[in-house]
Amino acid sequence: MAIFFYFFAFLLVLGSVMVITSRNPVYAVLWLIFTFCNASGIMVLMGAEFLAMMLIIIYVGAVAVLFLFVVMMLDIKVAEFKGIIGAEIGIAAMIAFFLFADLVVVILLGIKVIIPVNNLQFILNPDIGNAYAIGRVLYTDFILPFQTAGLILFTAMIASISLTFRLRAGVKRQKPGNQLQKNKENSLFFAQNTGKSGLENLNYDE
Repeated sequence: MAIFFYFFAFLLVLGSVMVITSRNPVYAVLWLIFTFCNASGIMVLMGAEFLAMMLIIIYVGAVAVLFLFVVMMLDIKVAEFKGIIGAEIGIAAMIAFFLFADLVVVILLGIKVIIPVNNLQFILNPDIGNAYAIGRVLYTDFILPFQTAGLILFTAMIASISLTFRLRAGVKRQKPGNQLQKNKENSLFFAQNTGKSGLENLNYDE
């Protein structure tokens, strides 16, 4: 069991490094999918097969594929992107330093022996499945934080949709009112080719 854990962990770290070092953004997304798959393998080894399947279905099957489509449709200019990074290299270095310090603290805390508190509230029966155990804890003891997170995500979704409705110069957008007023009298016309001046519109009375 330990050899499989180190195998998936090595592939997980390798995929993470390749995500941030790949020059092609499409390759970066593919490495991200590879990283998610290895993370789900570690979860299976830990006995959390439900979380592993959710990681595959949601992140790999939906989020990562959406990232891949967006990256493939965007016209990313690598030269301009590198110029922006070079101009903000100081801020990027400071953020990287704080992230590295955070990782060091987490690793040092993991090395120490922590005596767990004897709290019988969240002890789960090992005979029940992951889905039932997570659902019972999530929808009973943590129902308020769960619903609060749902409201925050719903607010963010409404805000992102409302931002797309703002008027911007040079950007075409749909006008539902004009579309509903369309009928055959103001949207259809007959045309014929005279062979000299192209198409000529004909009235309905002709």
